[in-house]
Amino acid sequence: MEAFNMSIASPLHSLLFYGILLLFANAASLANAKVHYHDFVIQATPVKRLCNTHSAITVNGQFPGPTLEVNNGDTLVVKVVNKAQYNVTIHWHGVRQMRTAWADGPEFITQCPIRPGGSYTYRFTIQGQEGTLWWHAHSSWLRATVYGALVIHPKEGTSYPFPKPVRETPILLGEWWDANPIDVIRQATRTGAAPNVSDAYTINGQPGDLYKCSSQDTTIVHVDLGETNLLRVINAALNQQLFFSVANHKFTVVGADASYVKPFTTSVLMLGPGQTTDVLITGNQPPARYYMAARAYASAQGAPFDNTTTTAILQYKAAPCPAKGVKINPTFPSLPAFNDTATATAFTSSFRSAKRVEVPTEIDENLFFTVGLGLNNCPAGASSSSCQGPNGTRFTASMNNVSFVLPSNFSLLQAHHQGIPGVFSTDFPAVPPVKFDYTGNVSRSLWQPISGTKLYKLKYGAKVQIVLHGTNIVTAENHPIHLHGYDFYILAEGFGNFNPQTDTAKFNLVDPPLRNTASVPVNGWSVIRFVADNPGVWIMHCHLDVHITWGLAMSFIVENGVTELEALEEPPVDLPIC
Repeated sequence: MEAFNMSIASPLHSLLFYGILLLFANAASLANAKVHYHDFVIQATPVKRLCNTHSAITVNGQFPGPTLEVNNGDTLVVKVVNKAQYNVTIHWHGVRQMRTAWADGPEFITQCPIRPGGSYTYRFTIQGQEGTLWWHAHSSWLRATVYGALVIHPKEGTSYPFPKPVRETPILLGEWWDANPIDVIRQATRTGAAPNVSDAYTINGQPGDLYKCSSQDTTIVHVDLGETNLLRVINAALNQQLFFSVANHKFTVVGADASYVKPFTTSVLMLGPGQTTDVLITGNQPPARYYMAARAYASAQGAPFDNTTTTAILQYKAAPCPAKGVKINPTFPSLPAFNDTATATAFTSSFRSAKRVEVPTEIDENLFFTVGLGLNNCPAGASSSSCQGPNGTRFTASMNNVSFVLPSNFSLLQAHHQGIPGVFSTDFPAVPPVKFDYTGNVSRSLWQPISGTKLYKLKYGAKVQIVLHGTNIVTAENHPIHLHGYDFYILAEGFGNFNPQTDTAKFNLVDPPLRNTASVPVNGWSVIRFVADNPGVWIMHCHLDVHITWGLAMSFIVENGVTELEALEEPPVDLPIC
C-alpha cells in the first residue's frame, strides 16, 4: 500500500514542483523586466548635407535620432516635448501595443498631435518581440528626419537562436531632401502633382562618398577578421524601396520586423519603407575597406525616382594603411538594376518563420483590399495651378476605391472610445465595390475613388485573412503595406490577378513569416492572416508616405473582448487634445 501511495504521489509532487518552478521563473522574468525612461525633445537643428545647411527637425538635436535599447518584456516611458514649429507625434513602428493603442502615435488615428509647446508621454511594454524595430514621426513628412532604431534584445537570461555576434550595428537607410520636406509635400498637396523626389539616400544619416560635400562624413562600420557581426538594417526612407549590399560579402538573414526567421544566405537585401532585416555578416575577406551601398528598387514604370546611390564603408581593423598621398577606393558591390523585380521577389519570398507556427485556419473575416493610385478630376472652379497631375488632374490613392481622409477635430480612437458621432463611419467595403481586371488595362471610369473616413469593425478574437491586391491604375508598383498594432503571417504572394481556386494551394500554413509590413508585389498580391486580439483603432496604410498623403489607407476598429485584459486601457491624462 505504501508503494502504491508513493507512485500516485510522485507525479503529483512533480506537477506541484514544476508548477512552483514555473511561477518562480515567471516571477524572475518579471523581476528582470526594466522600465526605461527617455526624454525626446523635438526641435529645429542646423544639419549640413550636400554642401547646404538646413534647419531640420530632430530629436535631441540628433539626426538620425537616438537608438533605444530594451529587452523583450521591458517597458518604455518616453516623454516627448515639442519645441518645433510643427505638430508632431511619434509612432513606435511594429510594437504590438497590447491594450495601449493610445501610445501607438499616428496623428488623428490614436491621438491628436502634440502641438508646438506641448508634450505627451508614451508608455508601453514590449511583449514577445525580439530583434529590430524603429520609431518615427507619424505627422505629415516629419519622419524624413525624425526617426531612430528600437533594438529589442532577448529576455534577460535567454539568448539569440544563433551564435552571439561580436558586435551589433544599426544601419538606418534614409532619404534626404536638399529642401524642407514639409515644404515639398505642401507644394505637392497644393498643386495636385507628385512631390519632388529626394536628392540623396543616406546610411545612418550620411549620404556617402558619391555625393558632393559628403565623403568626409561617410559612415564607417568596423569589422575584425574572422568575427561575425549583426547588422540591424532599417529602411527609414520616406518613399522608396531600397536594395542593400556589401561588396564581396554575403549576409545570413536571421530576423525581420522583430521576429526570428529560418536563416538564409543572400548577397542583396530589398526592404520597403518600414521594414527591418537582421543579418549576420562575417569578416572573411582580405582585410581592406569595402563599400556597403543602397539604391532604389523603383517598380513604377515611368515614375520619376531618386536614381542615386548611398554608401558607407565596412572597414577591417587590420586593413593596411595606404601610402601617404595614395587614395585607395573601397571595393564597390554589385547592386541590382532599379527595376529588377525578379531579385526583389526572390528575396521577399525566401522568408520563413524560425519554427512551425500556429496559423489561423478557420477564417471569420475574409477580406479583399485593392491598393493603388488614382486621379481626381479637377474640382469645379479650381485653378489649373492646383491640378498639375496628368492631363490636368490631381493625384490620389485608395484602398477598395476609398481614399482615406483623416479627421481633424478628434482622433479616431477617441471618437470610438467616447462614442462621438459624425467622425467616421464603419462601412469600409470588405471587397472591391466593382470587380475588374486589377492588373490589366483598367477602365478610366475606375480611376477616380470616393473620399471618406470609413472604418471596418472586427470582433475581438476574429480570425482575419486579407488579400492585398495591387492595381494597374495610373501605374502599378510595389506597395509596402503596414498594419499598426499587429504582426501578421504572410501566407503567399504572386503576380497577376489573385485566383482563389488555384492560388490558395500556394499558401504556406506551416512556417510563414511574421511581419508588420508586407511588400505587395508590382501588379500582384499578398495574402496575410492575423487574430484580432488587440482592441483599439489601427490604421493600415502604404508606407510610401506620398501614398498615405494621397489616401492609401484604411483603419480597423477592433472591439473589446469580455475580460479586462481583453479591453483597451483608459486614455492617459496627458493625451493631447485637438
